[in-house]
Amino acid sequence: MGERLRQLRVAAGLTQTDLAGDRFSKEYISQIERGKTRPTVETVEWLSLRLGVDAGFLGSGVSADERAKAEAFLARADALLEEHEFEGAIGEYAKALPAVLGTGSTELHVRNLNGEAMARAHTGDVKGALALLGESRVLVEREDFSDIDRAEVLYRLGVCRYMLSSISTAVGLFNEALTLAERSGLPSDALRQNVFAWRSRCYRRQRDFEAAREDVEHALELAESMHDARALGQAYFQASVLAERDGHWVLARTYAEKAKTQYEELEDRANIGRLLNNLGGIEFLLGKPEQAVEHLKHAFAVALEVGRTEEAATAISSLAQVHLRTGDSERAEEQAFHALELIGDRDDMLDEIGNARLVLGRALLAQERLEDADTALAAAEDAFAQISSTSHRAAAWIAQGDLSTRRGDESRAAVLYRQAAEALQDFRF
Repeated sequence: MGERLRQLRVAAGLTQTDLAGDRFSKEYISQIERGKTRPTVETVEWLSLRLGVDAGFLGSGVSADERAKAEAFLARADALLEEHEFEGAIGEYAKALPAVLGTGSTELHVRNLNGEAMARAHTGDVKGALALLGESRVLVEREDFSDIDRAEVLYRLGVCRYMLSSISTAVGLFNEALTLAERSGLPSDALRQNVFAWRSRCYRRQRDFEAAREDVEHALELAESMHDARALGQAYFQASVLAERDGHWVLARTYAEKAKTQYEELEDRANIGRLLNNLGGIEFLLGKPEQAVEHLKHAFAVALEVGRTEEAATAISSLAQVHLRTGDSERAEEQAFHALELIGDRDDMLDEIGNARLVLGRALLAQERLEDADTALAAAEDAFAQISSTSHRAAAWIAQGDLSTRRGDESRAAVLYRQAAEALQDFRF
């Protein structure tokens, strides 16, 4: 900037004394031009007025128009991300990057990295997202960024680690993000609400349900104070999942319907589809299989409509479970296979892969196709092992025990049942 200031001053025919006027000394202008001191924003604006140039150009070599162009690119990308148009958002962030880098603004670069990272994470490219957030984390360590900026990056890293089933790491990142947000003294309700909502998922995976409930309560309180429909929808959704786990199915349905209302207000079709899937499961638990199937079919259709293959897979997997439990093992087999085809090998959906394989194995067992069932159940247990979920592995061991019983191998069945019981002995149902 010092060299730019000198060139503009000379081009304007001014001496350092002329430029300083009555406000500054000649020596101060000299220090700026030689890079010995960095002027405040107010000083840059005052000098740019004296020179008749754009303050943005004087400060960074980039005009206000160029920065506005970069911000417009980012605004389009951010809007697509908010609407869950993840592939489109990735494309827009890529288009924005040259303009962003051209401004020399680290702030805009961080915004670009953070946004593209979340879009990539939600399309299954979680490792790519982590690489982008690694770059962002280095940049926000600079002095011109706040603790809130650092907390935002840590929160996003936590989300990615959760998606990869690195639950303990995710909890550590969320804890650090909360500490930074609270230490900053700056407004951070939206950030803290997001952290509480995602950390509650981690605690649920760790089966620390009391901690999960506390975080959901914090998230709800913040969402209500912000009058934020999206945040409320997210918090009600998590509250529904916890109530379902506790066996409070009517309460779970109430929370799910409240969440659905918030997303309908936002016309957020993707999350409406997720809520329909949730409601389908609850209706089945309430002894209403026909309503469950109706909700799940609707969830599947919505997911396909909005291009969310992973949500479609979840819905069809849930349908497979309903058909298995109502005695239609052939349809359950078909739908479990369909779910696995839709998911592919996404490493952020190992829980769904395991669930679909478990349903497939049980469906094959019901049809007396014991060898095929053995293969499917072993694959389910392997998927659950990768996400370190003891309760899910126990479900696979019980199914494998049932298979051993069907084969007449009572000793093997006893070992598997005992293994499942020991794994679950500290859990409350």
